[in-house]
Amino acid sequence: MAKLAIDNAQWLSELSDPLKNDVVGIMTQVRPSEGDCLLKEGEIINRFIIVEAGTLIRTKSTGADGAPLPLDEVGAGKVTGLLHVLGNHNEETAFANVIAGKDAKIWIVRGEDFRVITDNPQHANEIMNMMARLLRKASKIVRATLRSSDVRVGGTSREETGRTLFKIMCYDTTSWVRENFEPQVQKFNNEGKDIKLQMDYTSDRLNMKTAKYAAGYDAVCLFVNDTADTDALWVLSMGGVKFIAMRCAGFDRVDTKAAKAFGLTVSRVPAYSPYAVAEHAISLLMAVNRKVHIANVRVKMANFSLDSGLLGMDIHGKTVAVMGTGKIGQILCKIISGFGVNLLAYDVFESDEGKSLHFSTSQNIIFRACFNLNNRFVNIIVKSMGGKYVSKEEIYKQSDVIFLMMPLLQATRHTINEEVLPMLKKGVILINTSRGGLIDTDSLIHGLQSGVIGGCGLDVYENEGEYFFQDYSSKSIKDER
Repeated sequence: MAKLAIDNAQWLSELSDPLKNDVVGIMTQVRPSEGDCLLKEGEIINRFIIVEAGTLIRTKSTGADGAPLPLDEVGAGKVTGLLHVLGNHNEETAFANVIAGKDAKIWIVRGEDFRVITDNPQHANEIMNMMARLLRKASKIVRATLRSSDVRVGGTSREETGRTLFKIMCYDTTSWVRENFEPQVQKFNNEGKDIKLQMDYTSDRLNMKTAKYAAGYDAVCLFVNDTADTDALWVLSMGGVKFIAMRCAGFDRVDTKAAKAFGLTVSRVPAYSPYAVAEHAISLLMAVNRKVHIANVRVKMANFSLDSGLLGMDIHGKTVAVMGTGKIGQILCKIISGFGVNLLAYDVFESDEGKSLHFSTSQNIIFRACFNLNNRFVNIIVKSMGGKYVSKEEIYKQSDVIFLMMPLLQATRHTINEEVLPMLKKGVILINTSRGGLIDTDSLIHGLQSGVIGGCGLDVYENEGEYFFQDYSSKSIKDER
């Protein structure tokens, strides 16, 4: 039975019969129950496991109050822990937990026993040859992968003329990104600091397949449509990446739970040009309300006629709601109050949804303290402009204009949906410059067609990932919505 397991096992099947026979003599068969932990994350690896049948599940711990993060499965014919055992004696620690799956049948080989076998020079030479073949194959794959990508690779993270080289891979790069980053990187390097930056660029967006581009880099720089999910973050961490720098305020596409599990630090831009976003929201309102986009087309066609199709409404005296009163929302409240409106405000952290958001114990204490302090301050600002906080239901019922300025959270996703449409004041104008996922697109279309929604101005769209920041002027757009 043990001999058959080796004959079907990854790597070990390539060994000679004499070496296989010696390994068989030190193998111990185990039939673990489903859910048994065979190896704990951080534990010194002093054995390797051969899976004869069933599966083992590898998971990553996420903290005392978080569920384990599933990584992958080790199926029949696979070996786990062998390379660790061949490495430093009793110094290699487990990257993940190894949990027994259903109907697992395994063989365990103690590292100490295996190393006794490899004291035989002939056996040691055979294993070295096997490892060399695997290394050559793996290095060829890596070189081919890097050569086929549009990545400029150069240098390593090491001391260079007394300065530490810090390498950054920038994803989803457009010409304007490079035009703005390159002078700043050069300026930083010219200041003679202890750290020298090397930023390389790829136009590809981050996902599980492109994460390998960052192998050997210290950090990655991501944008709004990069997908930093569990799979991508795992590849990044295995490639040596330790830091994720978001060049945007939103981080809803980053699995922060997985990032913590893999030891990745995530930073973001807490606020950038909040006045520009707030002013742009006002511009969208004016364009939608005064039919500027329609008038523009008519003028270009030399059609100067006037009719009700160009008729808007006075914003003065109307009820305007700002949903989300962060930095941008506060600025928007100040601007829109100048129109002489009845100002309403809503914020998820002022509501029952905010009270039900869950965080770890330490995060919860800090998070609540910060938001309670901030909300008292924001409350004063909004109220000083004659505004008041109300429920979502009151917003829907009373508002002539609704600005969506909220972050995309579980509690805010599809804030505008099919169930909300009957609650809305007929003819309401929606403006969204925050996150596309705040509006359910099908419900928006239904609302516009039925006349419940009088108009909308969008700077974002929930399915924008494939299209935004790309030139589709000569391509077909598959998303008919």
